[in-house]
Amino acid sequence: MERHGDRTNTKKSQPAPANTPSWRRLGMFILIVATVAAGGCKSAHERTGAGQTHQHAANPTPPGAQSAAAVSVNKTPPPGPAPAGMVWIPGGTFWMGCEDCEMPDALPAHLVTVDGFWIDQTPVTNAEFERFVKATKYVTIAERPPDPKDFPNAPPEMLVPGCAVFTPPPADVPLDDPLRWWRYVKGASWKRPEGPGSSVKGRESHPAVHIAWDDAIAYAKWAGKRLPTEAEFEFAARGGLDRNRYAWGNELKPGGQWPANIWQGRFPAQNTAEDGYARSSPVTAFPANGFGLYDMGGNVWQWCSDWYRPDYFEKLAAAGGVARNPRGPEDSYDPQEPGIPKRVQKGGSFLCSDQYCTRYLVGSRGKGAVDSGASNVGFRCVMPAV
Repeated sequence: MERHGDRTNTKKSQPAPANTPSWRRLGMFILIVATVAAGGCKSAHERTGAGQTHQHAANPTPPGAQSAAAVSVNKTPPPGPAPAGMVWIPGGTFWMGCEDCEMPDALPAHLVTVDGFWIDQTPVTNAEFERFVKATKYVTIAERPPDPKDFPNAPPEMLVPGCAVFTPPPADVPLDDPLRWWRYVKGASWKRPEGPGSSVKGRESHPAVHIAWDDAIAYAKWAGKRLPTEAEFEFAARGGLDRNRYAWGNELKPGGQWPANIWQGRFPAQNTAEDGYARSSPVTAFPANGFGLYDMGGNVWQWCSDWYRPDYFEKLAAAGGVARNPRGPEDSYDPQEPGIPKRVQKGGSFLCSDQYCTRYLVGSRGKGAVDSGASNVGFRCVMPAV
């Protein structure tokens, strides 16, 4: 069950009532969690205030006397031949976070240094995930029935495998209730992204979705890899650009072309699919960034290894100096849903829109409950230099 997107914007959301019946929690647990799968963000109207236009400042400058001179990309050569499907990231120092996103959990921008590492050129595809499943007989969390012990009062008909699927409403709806466009679909999984009757045939090169954090970890171990840290992901996503808004630069639509798979039209009812895709897209459908990486913004959310806390950047910045290879806080805490452990997600997805979610902004952050996937959640892996 998955939660990610904006949990720390300027307008506070109300936490779920503590006495929610467990049968109701089962459906809402996966869906509310999926609130953030849609980007789980507040609308642009909510972030900027009524009557204001949602805009981003050009090239925000982090506070302090440090300047672009502190930013660098190492010239460290790759330690050997590239593993299949992976790209060498030489490491370096960069400003991490987002000063103009109006997302408090991405503040303050702070200097971070990461060492070199290998990273998958694309998110893990359906074809790659299928090879893993065939080799290991692995069953994803979405394919497992919920444990009745976890939901003692749930009706038996609710205790069936499934996952959260984006289901657009027939008309415009208020953007304060994600359950209007998320539905728990019995039988939905990576094999059947929209549920029974759907399949990944013809979508072998699309990213695997409905992937929970535990599923991603299982794949990574099988492949001899691991999940990226949040710092590694963001450094790689920036592609060597200093404090740009997106993985591809500072323009949302450079040259009049959509550079990533994100939402166009009125969210959530009408996706005009000007970019060619209403849901996921092949992982190389859009141009690579400066490091030769695809889908570092848009298409699917991607899991990181870090626990999520909204105050983590504040603590790093307060420590002073340059954070080296940060691996996240020691535990998870989300004030909107205390007690639910969450990991960081990055990149946004095909549901991110400037009307509701702008988490394709390269310095922004997402989050998800570790036992949750959704129809826009995938992952990629990394390997250390040695």
